[in-house]
This record gives sequence, C-alpha cells and structure tokens, in this order.
Amino acid sequence: MASATYLVTGGAGFIGSHIAEALLDRGESVRVFDNLATGRQANLAALEGRAQFIQGDLRDFDSIKAAVMGVEVVFHQGALASVPRSIADPTSSLETNINGTHNVLIAARDAGVRRVVYASSSSVYGNTPALPKHENMPGNPMSPYAVQKLTGELLCRVYTQIYGLETVALRYFNVFGPRQDPASQYAAVIPRFLTAIAQGRRPVVFGDGEQTRDFTYIANVVQANLLAASSSTAAGYAMNVGCGEQVSLNTMMRIMGELLDVTVHPEYHEPRPGDVRDSLADIGLAQRLLDYKPTVGFREGLARTVNALHLDAI
Repeated sequence: MASATYLVTGGAGFIGSHIAEALLDRGESVRVFDNLATGRQANLAALEGRAQFIQGDLRDFDSIKAAVMGVEVVFHQGALASVPRSIADPTSSLETNINGTHNVLIAARDAGVRRVVYASSSSVYGNTPALPKHENMPGNPMSPYAVQKLTGELLCRVYTQIYGLETVALRYFNVFGPRQDPASQYAAVIPRFLTAIAQGRRPVVFGDGEQTRDFTYIANVVQANLLAASSSTAAGYAMNVGCGEQVSLNTMMRIMGELLDVTVHPEYHEPRPGDVRDSLADIGLAQRLLDYKPTVGFREGLARTVNALHLDAI
C-alpha cells in the first residue's frame, strides 16, 4: 500500500469528506477509511479519485492497523453520530464510538503516527444552564452518544500522557453545510428543515423552538482541524469549535424562509429525551492554541448551504 501523509477516518462522511478535500486541494497525500454505513459514495466522488480509499470498519482492528501504516496525522472523524441513534441502538454506537476510537489510538501508537485529531462533540456538556460552554466545565452527558464522545476524549488524553501519542480533541458545535444528508431518520436539523420547507412541508420542532444552538459552518470546522494537526501547543487538549453565535431554532427557520422566499409554519412537538436546551461555545481556547478564527457566520453559511442543495421552494 502506498504511503499517505494523512488518514481521514469517516472520510466518506459529511465532515470527513470536507477535510479530505481541503487536504487534497493543498496538495497533500490523503487516505480515506470508511465502511459506508453512513458515509456516501457521492462524497467520495467529490474527492475526484485523488485520495486512496479503504473500505473498512473501525471495529476491525486489522483494517485500522493497515490504514494507519505510513501515516503522519489521523483525522478521526469516523463515528456513528446522532443522539437519537445512540438512544435507539446504544450497543452499536458504543462499539463504533468507543471501541473503534480505541482501535485507532492503539494502531496509531504502534505505527508511530505523530498526531490524532479527534472529532468530539458539544454534547459532552449536557444541559448545564451556564453559557457559554467552556472546557473547564465538568462533562454532563445526557445520552449514550455524549458519554461515548467524552470517553473518546479521555482515551485520547491518556494516550498522550502515557504513550506520548499527540492527540487533540475538537468539540464540534452543530456543524452544518453542503453534503450533510437530509434523508436519514437521524438527519441534522438544518438539512432536514431546509428540505421540508423546500418541499412545502412543515418542519417538525421538538420543543418550543426557542432552544438555541451555536451553528457552525463546515468551513470553520475544516480550518480548526487543519490547525489542530500542526499546532505546537494543542497536544493533549480538548477544545470547542464553534462560532460563539447563539441562534434559536425559530430564528433559524425565519432566515430559511427569507432565503427560500416562503413563510415557514413549523409543527411543534414535545421535546425529545437527551436533547440539550441551549448551547453556545466559548472558543477562546481554540483561538489561543490554534489561532482559530471562524470565517463564515451563520447566515452566510446557511445561504451557501441552500445554494449547494439547489433548493427551490414549491
């Protein structure tokens, strides 16, 4: 197998494919690892055949061991994402998100990988009322997924402390943008709502719509990952990646309506178990350690997403 400087697990997924594409555009050698359970062939097509592709499963240590050979940096994006999915099927998500992450760390350690950049989640904070969320807050996970992501962070930190494997954990806050699958039953809120509105359906809101999120456009997350791969001060840390911008779901739907030139009439249901009421990132640590600076705000990112989805309201 030819060597690659960078490995992206989950590279056929939404975030992973964007990271791989950015690396390729920079002229880097990239290998993508994905079992295509939630990743999509269409996302691989966006890589234009420029990346090596290995179809394999994070739970299969031998596959991971082969994938990390000759790699300098691993962007570990592979996961079974979604809070509702982890509640419906906690066993599968645990096996992938904890055991799979541990396989990546062992294989990376043994192969002499320099650094693993780990995709964590703002869900680790849970429903603590204090805002913005900062990294010194204790974790308060409210779902199996959140527990799994926090466990992955702790594994990363231990592998840095004990084995000298450099790790950086990035706590993503509600990432959105092109290539995010609107069709899955576990689809994120933005592609799901955009598709519903464009098709003349009423978006379903769990709660009163005043719950808030720090929606983070994909370009900001890609920037944070690339910086995390090279920062001389970030190893061993977990840090927030967001925009520091608090947007309610009702505000989000109003802006969607403006972009699509329709009036949105949401359908409100009871809140779901495991859902967080409010979320806002303190991004000071990422600014200090990575020189991270969000470049695309919420409204601009939403407009880019609408354009990429080629949505026309009916």
